[in-house]
Order: sequence, then C-alpha cells, then structure tokens
Amino acid sequence: MTETYRIESLGPEDEGGRLVQRIFIRTSTIEAAKERALRVFRRARGPQNRGPEIDTVRLLNGAGYEVFSISARD
Repeated sequence: MTETYRIESLGPEDEGGRLVQRIFIRTSTIEAAKERALRVFRRARGPQNRGPEIDTVRLLNGAGYEVFSISARD
C-alpha cells in the first residue's frame, strides 16, 4: 500500500525557519521516503546549489506528523 509523504525544506532558524520548498512523494515504504529526503538535503547543501539556503529538511507522513528530519547541525 502506498502512502503520500511530504518533504519540506526549511531555511535557517535565525532567519525565521521559513518554508522554502515542499515536495509530495508517494511510496510504499518509509525507508524510501527517508532516502529521498536525504537526497533533497544533500542537493540543497551542496556547493553547486544556487537556490536559497536550506538548514533543515523534514519528512511528514500523510497525517502531517514528522517522521524524520535532518539538519545542518546534525
């Protein structure tokens, strides 16, 4: 059974931690959703990134509960 997950990229906390990007994905396992969230974080923090600064990426399940997060401070 597939579930819809939401990946949210947030800016730095000292700048208000605003939402920068939101991605919806459908997958059958939470592990696959976590891997996708990690890829989003690595791309956003990479030296070639030209977009806004990303401090945190979090993964929320279909009910809106945070099930995983990664931060630049981790």
